[in-house]
Amino acid sequence: MPSVLIVDDERDLVSLLDFNLRQAGFETLLAQSGEEALGWLRRRVPDLILLDLMLPDVSGVEICRKVKTDPRTRAVPVVMLTARSDEVDRVVGFELGADDYVTKPFSVRELVLRVKAVLRRAAAAPAEQRPPSEVGPIRVDLEAHRCFVDGAEVELTALEFKLLTTFMARLGRVQSRDQLLTDVWEMSAEVETRTVDTHVKRLREKLGSARELLETVRGVGYRLVAPGAGA
Repeated sequence: MPSVLIVDDERDLVSLLDFNLRQAGFETLLAQSGEEALGWLRRRVPDLILLDLMLPDVSGVEICRKVKTDPRTRAVPVVMLTARSDEVDRVVGFELGADDYVTKPFSVRELVLRVKAVLRRAAAAPAEQRPPSEVGPIRVDLEAHRCFVDGAEVELTALEFKLLTTFMARLGRVQSRDQLLTDVWEMSAEVETRTVDTHVKRLREKLGSARELLETVRGVGYRLVAPGAGA
């Protein structure tokens, strides 16, 4: 039975989500503050986290950052819940590595379906293409979530690392913006394509001497190529 950690300071909403997720066959762990959520995470690793951004103590952004930087929990999918609908908040959440973003008010039935979809994608991820550990001067350590260029470590966010390894797994193949939104952000309807452009630009800047390997294919999207293989 998959477990879901529900983190929200609205007692009625927590009760509603608790009931519906248990009815859908999930085990639920409940937290109404950031500290309570961190306490759960110290004791056990859930299969998914439903995380409100606006908490009374530790912010949801900070909890997401802790989850995605801790080797014990970094693979746990995070679905963010918030009353805020500003695109900046979406970008912050996705940059930290959140897997989905739901703006309140929302349909509980739709949320349960999203939780199931995110868990299916997470379960399928290990069976998908595994990227090579090296492309030219770029080297990645998948287990440690570390990236090196010319032997020097490059600090990437969780989302940037996922974007890079997706390009590496599909070396030489053009990835459209919509495809990247689906496969990296794992959601397309809530994010605009310029978000992809912004993150590719940041990633390219961080790649230093390897920046030219991440090509823009005008009118289509992006691709990573091996040295000497560019068009």
